[in-house]
Amino acid sequence: MNGQNSSSDANSRVVSIRRGRPGASAPGKPVAPSETLAKYEGGREEASDYRHRMIVNVAAFMFVVALIGAGLWLADTMASMRKNQDCVLSGRRGCSPVEVNRERW
Repeated sequence: MNGQNSSSDANSRVVSIRRGRPGASAPGKPVAPSETLAKYEGGREEASDYRHRMIVNVAAFMFVVALIGAGLWLADTMASMRKNQDCVLSGRRGCSPVEVNRERW
């Protein structure tokens, strides 16, 4: 062998590519569903774990609802400001509504 070829062989890597899904058995040999699903099954959960997960889920849901509410409020405020700016820039007067407390009169 040539010395140059041995140094290039040391730096090269061969990757084996196999067909099929990872962890599958040999072709033609079916795998029982209980064998494949057994590794994903968990043990019995305690009530405290379930309760904690539900509390975290409710907190996450409330956070998402608050974000959606803030987004809607922000979009409404921006639309109102844009409407007022368009009114003022077109040269009209009385663009901003004036609130009057009618109970006082």
